[in-house]
Amino acid sequence: MKVKSILVSQPKPADFEKSPYSSLSKKFNLKIDFRKFIKIEGVDSKEFRKQRVNILDHTAIIFTSRNAIDHFFSVAKSVRAEIPNTMKYFCVSEAIAFYLQNYIQYRKRKVFCGEKSFSQLMDVIIKHKGEKFLFPCSDIVKKDIEDQLKKAKLDYSKAVMYKTVCGDLSDLKGIKYDILVFYSPLGIESLFQNFPDFEQNDTLIAAFGPSTAEAVKATGLKLNIEAPTKISPSMTMAISNFIEEEEKKSKKKKIAKKKLKKA
Repeated sequence: MKVKSILVSQPKPADFEKSPYSSLSKKFNLKIDFRKFIKIEGVDSKEFRKQRVNILDHTAIIFTSRNAIDHFFSVAKSVRAEIPNTMKYFCVSEAIAFYLQNYIQYRKRKVFCGEKSFSQLMDVIIKHKGEKFLFPCSDIVKKDIEDQLKKAKLDYSKAVMYKTVCGDLSDLKGIKYDILVFYSPLGIESLFQNFPDFEQNDTLIAAFGPSTAEAVKATGLKLNIEAPTKISPSMTMAISNFIEEEEKKSKKKKIAKKKLKKA
């Protein structure tokens, strides 16, 4: 089939022209739209209190995202917890650490960060094992993060301060795309929550990551494009390779038809 349109279940990149999807669009003359299939909602003070976690019982906070920072300070305000100047902050990256400046006065002696991955941050955290850590997170936490915290035998509490929920996609009803691109299992869940009678038909499904691929298969949909792989480490590369293969097949069919006509 000829691919002309793609819907990516993520927000549009801030600078689309510099994104890999822009290059993909220009290469194959594609219409590429972006739409969040999921959204973030903060927990209220009542819901937070049910977890029986006291923010001020802790001496350090672990942040893995900007969402965690925003919702931590929002919850702290709602429960009237005044964060002391002595609180220490451990951020998964320098970018997250700088974002923290929106809420606190940045001081190196109380803000620590890893290079990029959580395992790199753990190297820093372990040097401060004497702290009592609070880990603000969403209702969906990567298992390996909690495994690392437990393995290090840290004194820590996990506090769910925001949730990832399905978004409203009702305005997409009746609109068709040649490829739907998913980056999380919840994106698949959102598709069927919004469109319970969704039928794949000729629509191609692309999934990034093994858990997303499994979610696609679990719903009975056919997975057409998968990333990352050795050949296609990124989703845009996987889509590009798929389209090129389809074009090769199409050319072969045309050549075969011409030969049959001549015969």
